[in-house]
Amino acid sequence: MELTGDWHEALGRLRARGRAGVLVTVLSTRGHAPREAGAKMVVVADGSWDSIGGGNLEQTAIEHARSLLAPGSESPQVLELSLTEHAPAVHGRQCCGGQVSLLFERIGALPVVAIFGVGHVGLETARMFSRLSVTLHLVDSREEQAGRARALDLTESRAQVEVHHAPAPETVMAQLPAGAHVLIMTHDHAEDLFLCEAALGREDLGYAGLIGSRAKWARFRRRLQESGHPEEHLDRITCPIGLSEVPGKDPVSIAVSVVADYLRRGSVGAPGGASA
Repeated sequence: MELTGDWHEALGRLRARGRAGVLVTVLSTRGHAPREAGAKMVVVADGSWDSIGGGNLEQTAIEHARSLLAPGSESPQVLELSLTEHAPAVHGRQCCGGQVSLLFERIGALPVVAIFGVGHVGLETARMFSRLSVTLHLVDSREEQAGRARALDLTESRAQVEVHHAPAPETVMAQLPAGAHVLIMTHDHAEDLFLCEAALGREDLGYAGLIGSRAKWARFRRRLQESGHPEEHLDRITCPIGLSEVPGKDPVSIAVSVVADYLRRGSVGAPGGASA
């Protein structure tokens, strides 16, 4: 995996992409050590950023960090490593003569929500999702609407927000991480249909919802069936979206309904809740 920047920037980008990682910190040192206390690096399954000193020390830390990426390894851990010629070493000896204490903290990935179409309803929905601890992708094929999304006042935002002006929004759909929560609400029914096709091509999405009436979905189902999608696959798309108990068809009411449904499904990232 390719990410540029230091550990802090890499950590932000990993969370924005919906990937977990491990933050490794030099907690303390005794004697001579290659890095000082406070040095950090970030480790994922297929990469690492920054350095805690190289050599056997760093490679041992990387391997231990990767063992913590498995589910059930959320608790921080401390590892003591000696840097003497007599210490066990798998990846070459370091004989600085000191000892290093390393702290390993698993950083969970934020839940990912992607809104395709940031018109009136999309913008209101974005404002509400921005108050949750999620990675929020706002996607629109119209440059003007993408600009409006970038101009949103999200001063109270807890979300990590990424805005995409995507003339071919299906390319963003293809890049979303597994488990993403997808909402299709563009200005154009033809674009909605195309994005439904793209969502059906992703069997690993956590949820795919389409804004509209039951009549609209009946037409879409018929078109999607004619395109060769099996009937059982079409059940992976929910339409209408939101909670039927929430009245009103104005943008704010629809946004409340959609976010309430997200929370009802047990999604994480709510204020005061735990992130994945």
